[in-house]
Amino acid sequence: MPKEVKWAISLLAGAALLALGWKLYFILITLHVVVCGLLIIVVLLQSGEAADLAGAFGGAGSQTAFGPRGAATFLSKATTWCAIMFMLTSMALSMHQNSVAASTGSSVLQQFSKEPKKGTPAIPPAPVVPAQAPVAPAPVPAPSK
Repeated sequence: MPKEVKWAISLLAGAALLALGWKLYFILITLHVVVCGLLIIVVLLQSGEAADLAGAFGGAGSQTAFGPRGAATFLSKATTWCAIMFMLTSMALSMHQNSVAASTGSSVLQQFSKEPKKGTPAIPPAPVVPAQAPVAPAPVPAPSK
């Protein structure tokens, strides 16, 4: 299968999942969490440049799960795709939240910048009275005899 067909199929699948997630918000969140988990796993499975002890002495890395070079290509491609999907789902979640906030006026700035409705009178602030020092009671005169 040519590379272009693989790219087209994967981009269409990703776009379809994002479009479906736009309509059903929980699918977008679930997709984002799954992609985050996969990205973490794929990055942790990768080994650095000659990270094991055999690599220090010129070993072929025969103890790796995917072979000496197979892991690098598979894991690097998986990392690339997970990173792309992570960025796309993050942007889709951000845009979805912005559109919901704009349509309902539920952002913090919009809530505090609204003018009071015409039907409800504006409540004036209570007057501030400065605190006074307590006054001692006047002495009571002693009864005279």
